[in-house]
Amino acid sequence: MSQPAAAALAQLVERAEALAYDVEYSAVRAWKERHPGALAIGFVPVWAPRELIAACGALPVGVVGGGDKVEIIKGDACYQSYVCHLPRSVVELGLNGRLDCLDGMLFPSICDVIRNLSGVWKLLFPNKLSHYLDLPQDFDPEIGGDFFRAELAQLVELLVARGARRPTPASWRQAITEHNENRHLVEELHALRREQPWRVPTSEAYVVARAGCVLPATEHSALLRDYLALVRAVPRAPLDNARVVVAGAFCEQPPLDLLKTLERAGCYIVGDDFLLAPRFVRADVPLEGDPLAAIANTWLAHAQPHASVWTRAGTKGDDLVALARKAGAEGVLFAAPSFCDPALLDQPMQEAACGRAGLPHMHFKYSENSGQFQGIREQAGTFADAIKLWSGA
Repeated sequence: MSQPAAAALAQLVERAEALAYDVEYSAVRAWKERHPGALAIGFVPVWAPRELIAACGALPVGVVGGGDKVEIIKGDACYQSYVCHLPRSVVELGLNGRLDCLDGMLFPSICDVIRNLSGVWKLLFPNKLSHYLDLPQDFDPEIGGDFFRAELAQLVELLVARGARRPTPASWRQAITEHNENRHLVEELHALRREQPWRVPTSEAYVVARAGCVLPATEHSALLRDYLALVRAVPRAPLDNARVVVAGAFCEQPPLDLLKTLERAGCYIVGDDFLLAPRFVRADVPLEGDPLAAIANTWLAHAQPHASVWTRAGTKGDDLVALARKAGAEGVLFAAPSFCDPALLDQPMQEAACGRAGLPHMHFKYSENSGQFQGIREQAGTFADAIKLWSGA
C-alpha cells in the first residue's frame, strides 16, 4: 500500500509545485474560462478579505512575486535598488502581461513599499482596479472595528462597480463557510508538521499551501485533504534534526531551494510565518450577523501577530516565543528579506525576547530570487549541530 501512496504523494506535490510557481497563472486563466464574466482579484501579501472577494463571485489570487522564474528588467525602473525585491518582481509580472488575467489588485497597508506599489500600479494600469486596503491599528471594535467595516464595505462597492455580483446572504454564507474550512485544513497541515516534521517536510507543506494562491478555496481544501491523507499513509523515518522556527518571511517569500537547504542542514522547520494570508486570522469568521462586521471584528480579535500589526510596548517577540514553545522548537532562525524594514526593525526586539526565554537564535537575509545557499547551509548546519551538542536536547 505504501508504494502506490508514495507515488500518489509525489504526483500531488509535483502538481502543487507547478501551481505554486506558475508565473503564467494558468489556473487563474482556466478558472476565468469556466466562469465567463467573473473577476479575478489579486492581492499582495500579507492579508486580504478572501471571503469578501469570493462572496462577490470573484476569485482571490495571491500574488507573491516571480522568484527566480522572472528576470527583472522593467520593474527595476520603478524602484530604488535599496528596497526589497517583491515590488519589482510584481511590477515585472504586470508589465510583461502575466497578470493580465487579473481584473484588479489589492495592496494591504503593511509597509511604505507596498503603499507605493499601489500608486505605481494605478499609474501603470489605469484601467484595472488598484485599491490600497487600510488595515486598522486601533483594536477597539467601536473605533478600529467600525473603521475596518467601512473599508470592507467600500471594497464591496468597488468590486460591484467593476462588474462583480453584489453579495447575497447565501453567497456570504457559502464564502465564509468555505474559507473557514480552508483555514482549518491549513492549520491541520501545520499541526501535523509540528507533531511529526519528518512526515511533513516544510518544502512539501510550503508548495501545497502556496498552491492555494491560485485555486478557489474548495479546490485548495480538496488538495490539502488529499495531501494530509497521503502523508499519513506513507512511512517516513524520523531524523535527529534540530526543531526550529523561521521568522521574518511574512511578505516576500523565501525560495523553495532555501527551505530545502535548511532541511538538508539538519533543521526541522516546525513553525514559520510564510504565506500568512490563509492563516492570518486564527479563528472562524461567524456565519451569523453582519458579514462585514464579522470579518472586521474577527480580524481585530484574532489577527496573527506580525511586524505590520500593532503590538503593545514591551511585548514584541512574546508571540514568537509562544509559537516556539507550542512547536517544541529548540531554536529560532531569523530569515528576513533584504531591505524588509518591518522584519528587520522587529528583529532586535524579537531576539531580545528569545534571549530572555533562553531560545538559541541566528539570522540571515535572502531575496526571493536568491540562488546561492551554501553560506546559509553552513550557518544553519552549525546552528543545528550546536543545539544538539550543547542545548541538552
